[in-house]
Amino acid sequence: MAGNQKAKAKAEQAKGKAKETMGRAVGNERMEAEGRMEGARGDAREAKEKGKDAFKH
Repeated sequence: MAGNQKAKAKAEQAKGKAKETMGRAVGNERMEAEGRMEGARGDAREAKEKGKDAFKH
């Protein structure tokens, strides 16, 4: 299960980065902000999983 969550975090980060870049390229501030938000959500999920891993061992 943890591997699935880590993959989900990486996917969210990549999707957010792509959306942010696309928003910046076309001048769409809302899309850029949504991309930053998705990336941050992925970062938070990854941090949560790393915290869980630290307490496992």
